[in-house]
Amino acid sequence: MIYLDNSATTYPKPHAVRQKMAEALQKYGANPGRGGFRMSLDTAQAVYDVRRKAADFFGAEGPECVSFQPSCTQALNIVIHSLKKGDHVLVTDLEHNAVLRPLHAMEAEGVSHTVVPVTPGDNDATLDAFRKAMRENTRMLIVTHASNVWGIRVPVERLAALAHIYGAEICVDAAQSGGVLPIRCAADGIDYLCCAGHKGLYGPMGTGLLITSRGEQLKSLLQGGTGTRAMDPEQPREMPEYLESGTQNVPGILGLGAGLDFVRTQGQASVLQKEMRHVQVLFDGLRKMPHIELYTDRPESTCFAPVLSFTIRGLPSEVVGMKLAEQGIAVRCGLHCAPFAHRKMGTADEPHGGTIRLSPSVFTDDAQIRACLRAVSRIRA
Repeated sequence: MIYLDNSATTYPKPHAVRQKMAEALQKYGANPGRGGFRMSLDTAQAVYDVRRKAADFFGAEGPECVSFQPSCTQALNIVIHSLKKGDHVLVTDLEHNAVLRPLHAMEAEGVSHTVVPVTPGDNDATLDAFRKAMRENTRMLIVTHASNVWGIRVPVERLAALAHIYGAEICVDAAQSGGVLPIRCAADGIDYLCCAGHKGLYGPMGTGLLITSRGEQLKSLLQGGTGTRAMDPEQPREMPEYLESGTQNVPGILGLGAGLDFVRTQGQASVLQKEMRHVQVLFDGLRKMPHIELYTDRPESTCFAPVLSFTIRGLPSEVVGMKLAEQGIAVRCGLHCAPFAHRKMGTADEPHGGTIRLSPSVFTDDAQIRACLRAVSRIRA
């Protein structure tokens, strides 16, 4: 199988990640922070070490700013469900349902939002559109760092500066960018960073991060045991325990730590360069095929993340996906849980019903890219 669905989750996982998870089950089997015996203390230290690595990797103010979550989706939900009646939010027209659905649910709580168009390759136009959409009650900008459908990058650093000028905050969905694009939370002005652990960070599924120095201002979705202040009926407000009730996913967290080490060793710039080169080869090859529709300019790393979507004229994307699977090519087809992104490019409705998405990883090689292009060329409408 040639696996080109790394935007959904990276595969395979590095050997060090699998090894660390197995080691966690053997050496770190106690509940961290819940006991005074050696294994519990060692487990707590191992979890803290990953917290420290994540803070350093993403340029957070300190380890206490890092809370482990089961997914980027839950991290986003914590931020969004902390909004209050009368708050107004700005989002891009590229957002994932992990942002759109909780915002829709918050409409019943009196939270409103405006969708702002992103102009690919023109950050000034995007910034100007957000500036014009700001209101007196705009509390937050919630924006994807890179589209999970088109790979289009959003200028989050400039949007953060804009938000702060107006007294608002910014929450960045880094599900597709974490581990691939450079992110420095404090330096970039990011108030809330939500990140998946199982994509560009090469950790296991069931891991995510919410990184913020403002955690005490949020509303914890879960209340329960934290290992601290056990006699107090109120949820402890200290971070990161405030957002981490219950027993932690220790094997997942330690696997995520190994993933962080892997990406750091490979070098983010090197990973981005390699994956973008693969995407560019795919784009150039697909552009030569008369039955293929492409929807963006040739992807460059300054404007795109390494994700590419296309369609075949006259064929539903799901049919194309099945035909590629029959040839041993694993891709993602359909709407990718991002309806706005497809409406933006006109791919939501029939006959397409979405797009065929190709996303390489650090393990993808040139021969696999060539094989994918040959497989696509065999499919005709």
